[in-house]
Amino acid sequence: MTVYFIGAGPGAADLLTLRAARIIAAAPVVVYAGSLVPPELLAGAGKDARLIDTQALDLDSITAELVSAHRAGHDVARLHSGDPSIFSAVAEQARRLDAAGVPWQIVPGVPAFAAAAAALRQELTLPGVGQTVVLTRTAARATPMPAGEELSALAATGATLVLHLAVQNIDQVAAELLPHYGPDCPAAVVARASWPDEQILRCRLGELAGQVRGTGIRRTAIIVVGRVLAEPCFYDSHLYSPGRDRGPSADRSTS
Repeated sequence: MTVYFIGAGPGAADLLTLRAARIIAAAPVVVYAGSLVPPELLAGAGKDARLIDTQALDLDSITAELVSAHRAGHDVARLHSGDPSIFSAVAEQARRLDAAGVPWQIVPGVPAFAAAAAALRQELTLPGVGQTVVLTRTAARATPMPAGEELSALAATGATLVLHLAVQNIDQVAAELLPHYGPDCPAAVVARASWPDEQILRCRLGELAGQVRGTGIRRTAIIVVGRVLAEPCFYDSHLYSPGRDRGPSADRSTS
């Protein structure tokens, strides 16, 4: 028996991977967060599958369900929004499963920041403009940020910032970013990326807090700040350069 931590994607049901869909269809137990996972994904579960919504469950209660399924010899499809590699709370569940001797695997999914970039029709790395993307959050209403990862410290790099779980703290976000990026730096917010009610907001950083309050965006949103959002002048990538060595041993990465 195995617990599969599945990246269920950012919202749209057709952004689920084929591997994830296959596991969901075969699993006798499907565990999901009803507030984050669209009901369309559950339609792919087997007709006799046990569906467990974790909205009202704490970590110990969720772990108990996973361990119980293991003892009954059942595979579990444990759905997480986006991709399990960031801000998914998978690590603490996996730690408890290890202690209980329950095997588990991770199935990657489409992360929310990628869906937000797609909604913005935006590549987050542009040659000569920005080649570093920082994925982070803020400490408000969450666990504290580790030393050295304060938003002001990350902003000092000038890299493109992508903030999760931060829109409710928009005034502090803007205040900490303004000294480093300036009021004219382009910014964007994508709420509920890929869902039918997706919202897209584009503005300057100096207008960000007021614009967010004006739209009423309060949760499930990605904030993006950086010059790549409004920079038409950038170098062509070396990937397709006519002078690039395209032999069998050539580096396949972009620059």
